[in-house]
Amino acid sequence: MSDQTTSPGVQAAILAEAMPYIRRFHGKTIVVKYGGNAMTDEVLKQCFARDVVLLKLVGMNPVVVHGGGPQIEHLLARVGKKGEFVQGMRVTDAETMDVVEMVLGGQVNKEIVHLINQNGGKAVGLTGKDGGMIRARKMTLADQADPARRIDVGQVGEITQIDPSLIGLLDSGDFIPVIAPIGIGHAGETYNINADLVAGKIAEVLKAEKLVLLTNTPGVLDKAGNLLTGITPGDIDAMVADGTLSGGMLPKIASALDAARSGVKSVHIIDGRVEHALLLEILTDHGVGTMIRAH
Repeated sequence: MSDQTTSPGVQAAILAEAMPYIRRFHGKTIVVKYGGNAMTDEVLKQCFARDVVLLKLVGMNPVVVHGGGPQIEHLLARVGKKGEFVQGMRVTDAETMDVVEMVLGGQVNKEIVHLINQNGGKAVGLTGKDGGMIRARKMTLADQADPARRIDVGQVGEITQIDPSLIGLLDSGDFIPVIAPIGIGHAGETYNINADLVAGKIAEVLKAEKLVLLTNTPGVLDKAGNLLTGITPGDIDAMVADGTLSGGMLPKIASALDAARSGVKSVHIIDGRVEHALLLEILTDHGVGTMIRAH
């Protein structure tokens, strides 16, 4: 979306600022978790698609992993079911799993693929079941009141293995992989997996340069509500321990920490409500969120 009030001089300065980043990240993999308002607001959707296409055009390898919480809630409500969450994880019985797979693997995935293709990219939609890409097993959660007790949250999976060969094949053919966070079990059972965790594990396995998580927050905030622009894994441990970070932010933070500790050079938790947030974070000096460095 070109702003007609931007002078040619300013436009040239913006391009010059982006150039060192384009050079530094050329040929590198950027894993993007796409979720929140950026998935539902029409202007933000177009901005996101253009950003992803531009990253591909300047020689980076974007890999998109998406959620779809609001869309799942909407369809569950239509079939008379109420979504339930424990520690930020969706409780997933067999009927809910059918809805999740239909929404994530069908409706949402195809819409994102269409959006990117409309904006000049070559996107291909996948779920973790395709090519046996994401292997998973049943996840149970520790009861916070009684750690000896485990909570059964249904067909929610934890990742046991990721085979990145399909993603590599698509990258080399100038395609943009768009991945729904659904895994497959040992006996062929389907698992719903938190999209932040899938994005983090894929970033680890691909040895990505960056993992970028789009959220509906400005980034990681301290107790006073101020944005923390640069933090380390040690800072995060302290914030979880003192309760600064909780709820839906926990899977994001867990994913970010694991990725940062497992070879992903930097993890960014950014405000997906800002137009072109992805480009601002990757190609400018300013950024629009929190960057977690590996060390």
